[in-house]
Amino acid sequence: MTNLFPAVLPVLAAALALGTAGATDLRIYPSFTEVRQPVTATGTSLNVTLPQTAWESVLPGSLDLEGLPFTSATQTLQSNWLSGLEGQTVYLRRSESTEPVTLVRARDLLVKDAQGRFFNVRFEDLSFSAAPPLNPQSPSQTLTYTLPRAGTGTLTYLTRAVTWSPRYTLNASSAGANLTALADLRNSTELAYDVRNTELYAGDVTVEANPQAEAGFAAEMVMRAVPATAAPVPKIQSQGELRGLTRYDLTTPFTLPANSVITLPFLTPKLSRFERYAGLETYFSADTRTGTLNRSYRLEADQRVPAGPLTVREDGRLVGQTTLPDTRKGGTIEFSLGDDPDIEYTRSAAQTAQVKDAKGNVTKTTYRVTYAFESSKDRAVRAEITERIGGRIITIDTGAPMKNQGAANLRVDVPANGKVSRTFTVVIDNS
Repeated sequence: MTNLFPAVLPVLAAALALGTAGATDLRIYPSFTEVRQPVTATGTSLNVTLPQTAWESVLPGSLDLEGLPFTSATQTLQSNWLSGLEGQTVYLRRSESTEPVTLVRARDLLVKDAQGRFFNVRFEDLSFSAAPPLNPQSPSQTLTYTLPRAGTGTLTYLTRAVTWSPRYTLNASSAGANLTALADLRNSTELAYDVRNTELYAGDVTVEANPQAEAGFAAEMVMRAVPATAAPVPKIQSQGELRGLTRYDLTTPFTLPANSVITLPFLTPKLSRFERYAGLETYFSADTRTGTLNRSYRLEADQRVPAGPLTVREDGRLVGQTTLPDTRKGGTIEFSLGDDPDIEYTRSAAQTAQVKDAKGNVTKTTYRVTYAFESSKDRAVRAEITERIGGRIITIDTGAPMKNQGAANLRVDVPANGKVSRTFTVVIDNS
C-alpha cells in the first residue's frame, strides 16, 4: 500500500535510520520527547526503513524539518522479513528431531510438510538457514523523499516512546533526614539513540495525544547498566526555570539503547524543614467519632522538586511509599503513610447555643468540639488536626469570621504513654 504523505514524513525515516550513527539531541519531557536529528542528503532522493512500532509512537503533526527544503514524499508499508520466505523451505523442530517444511503463509505461520499436510506452528519452533533480523514478524515503513538539491538540515519530531521520570528516597532517623533522587530515562522503541546533547524538563506540558502511541509501550523493557568501559557517565545539572518548567542538562554524550531504561543520580536537595507528626484531616459534624491518627511527614527543600514517587525509610527500613507533587523551591510537602494504631482519638461535639429567627428557623448554632488523645508510644508525639467546616459564615474560637468554609487547626503534644485533650468552639451562621 502506497500513500502520498506530507514531504516531511520521509525525512523522519531518514533521521530515524541514522539514530545510532548520527549524534542526536533529545529534549525529554515526562510524557514525550522532542528528537532533533541531523540529516544529510548527498543527492536528491533518500530511502529509509523505520520499524512500525517506532512509527506508531510519533505524534501526528509534530514533524518538522529545519534548514533542508523538500518537494515530495511517499510512504510504503513493507511486509515483514518472514513474509519474504513464503514458498521457501524452513525447518520445524519437533521433540528431538527437525524436519523441513514449506512456509505457506507468514501471517498465521501456516506450513506444509512433505506429506502435503497443512498446519499452523509457533514461530519459536521454526529455524532458518540465515539469521533472522530483530522482530522478524513486525512490518516496517519505508519512506522516500525528494529534495530539490543535496544539503543538510535538522529533523524534529515528538515521540511518546522516550520519557523520563524522577524517583525519590527519604532516609530518616533520630539524627534527621535526607532526600535523594534518581532519574529514569526510558526508551521503548527498537531504535537506539546516540545522544549528543540531552535536556530534561520537569513540569506540565500538554501535547496532542496519539491513540496509536500506546502500542509503543508494549515493547519489553530491559534494565541496562552503563559498562565500565563506556564513555564517562553523564551527570544531571540544573539549568534553572523556563516559563514554569525546570530544565536539567546532561553533562556528556551517551547512548540510550533500544528497549532500555538508564538510571542516573539526580537531585540531593537540602531539607530546610523535616517534621514527623500524627495527622488527621476531616470534616465537621455533630457526631462523636473515634479512630487513629496517620503517620505524617512535612518537608521543605532548598530547590524545586519535580513530581515523582517517594520511598520512605526509617533507620534503613521501608515504612511506606507515596507520590510527591511538583513543588517549588521552599514549598511545603505534606504526606501520610497510613494509620498509626498507637495514637487514638475521640472527638465529640456538643451544641452550646442556638439562635432562631421570628419564624422559628435556626439561623446560628454554637458548638464546643473536643478532641481527646491517648498514646501508647514511649515518646511524645505531635498531633495535628485539620477540621474543615462549611456554612455561610463560620467563626472558630476568637478568629475572624470566614465565608463558606473555614478550617479549625489543633496542634498538641501527646505525652509518652499519656492522654491529653483540646477544645475549640465553632459558630455557624446561616442567617
